[in-house]
Amino acid sequence: MRFALPRGDFRAPIAERLEAVGLSVEGYGEGSRQLRLNIAGQQQLVVRVFADRDIPIQVALGQYDIGIASRCWIDELLVRYGRDSIVPILPLDLDSEPIAVGGQTPLASLVATGVVRVATEYPNLAHAYLNRRRVPDYRVYDVWASAEAWPPDDADLAIAPRSAIVEEGLPVLETVHHGGVWLIANRESIATRDLSAALEPLQRLPRGEDRGGMAPTDPLLDVHRVASVVAAERETLRLAVPDGHAQQHTVEALAAAGIVFEGYEASRAVRRPITTIEGLEVKVMRPQDMPRAVALGAFDLALTGRDWLAAHLATFPSSPVVELCDLRRSKYRMGAVISEDVPVDTIDQAIAYWRRDDPDRPIRIASEYTALADEYARTRHLGRYQVIPISGASEGFVPEDAEILIEGTETGSTLRANRLRMIDVTMESTNCAVGAPQRPGGRRGELRDELVERLARAANETAAAGAQKAQKAQKAGS
Repeated sequence: MRFALPRGDFRAPIAERLEAVGLSVEGYGEGSRQLRLNIAGQQQLVVRVFADRDIPIQVALGQYDIGIASRCWIDELLVRYGRDSIVPILPLDLDSEPIAVGGQTPLASLVATGVVRVATEYPNLAHAYLNRRRVPDYRVYDVWASAEAWPPDDADLAIAPRSAIVEEGLPVLETVHHGGVWLIANRESIATRDLSAALEPLQRLPRGEDRGGMAPTDPLLDVHRVASVVAAERETLRLAVPDGHAQQHTVEALAAAGIVFEGYEASRAVRRPITTIEGLEVKVMRPQDMPRAVALGAFDLALTGRDWLAAHLATFPSSPVVELCDLRRSKYRMGAVISEDVPVDTIDQAIAYWRRDDPDRPIRIASEYTALADEYARTRHLGRYQVIPISGASEGFVPEDAEILIEGTETGSTLRANRLRMIDVTMESTNCAVGAPQRPGGRRGELRDELVERLARAANETAAAGAQKAQKAQKAGS
């Protein structure tokens, strides 16, 4: 039996409840970095730790027999695929963040004036909510995370965890989903396998309130369209800079070019840093979402990763966004990762090895970069394959839940720690500046050219200095 548990904030309270019913998961509550865990005295039950949002998909696919996941991610799958193979077993007595709508303008007012732009990482819940409200004309931006960062300038509304909306300073307009945490099972596993060794103690877990998932809402009535006002062409150049892992590298690249933004440092970032450059507006965004934001015309320039640009263009080949310069920082390799236990030297040999007993066996490819994974399978002519979208904890998927992982690595240490190796490098990724193929007119275009030139010159000088230093070190060593 295979049991999927979430990582993150739920680990400690879930571990405590499991131990109380006789299922002690070794290292889970302590936050062990191991993604494959054992339950004391339960040799037939194997535990795997996932990102919360991945668990309903894994259970629905039949990769796992049972799992514990947030109700919002369960419903994110079920509102679109209502006949999927998930059986809800038990609501647990754990609080999960409700999902809410945040924005500066009420929905009825937005509907009256035209297209409603909604940013969210819950696109299926968003579509269900907007359809229930009978919003006649809307556009959903499926963002990687931090949807609350988009309003009011890059979207009208955000559908996101309530606390994130409040922290961003947006008014909470309405609840979309009540939250909750559930024990779930695969429908076929329950019907065909004896899961009693796990389900009997699990059903003794403290029962929580069934809050009903999607919040009830009334359709909008008697909303009359008014003539929309054509917005004046923007005069300021909008620049997007990243948060998270890429932030420090970007701060260094900007500093090398003589550019400093107040509120955007290596250790902290406010949403809208202050700049002394006239005509420039800066906003902190997730780097994964930047290519789409540029393509939509929200930004003139964005500093993101070449991997995320490649992933965007693999999904939307005609998208109006291009690389303007390579910043030459945050270097890492992207490629196909397999288990160290597979005795091969090339990806072709690996495919032959996996199919040695079954020529029609589908090859499973797990990745956060689903479009790149699909592109890899097609360009390498893998034949029958299945792309498994994941959201994190990626090193634990191979070899049990996928044969191949499309992943990036800087040093390879995390791969080696999980007995994995990169067998096929597909690209060398760095951070870069991206923008529309056609430069903006007037001062915006001139300013974009100036910034790109400064960044490119600084990147080249830094690279040259690094090469010179390495050459001196090599001579000294010899």
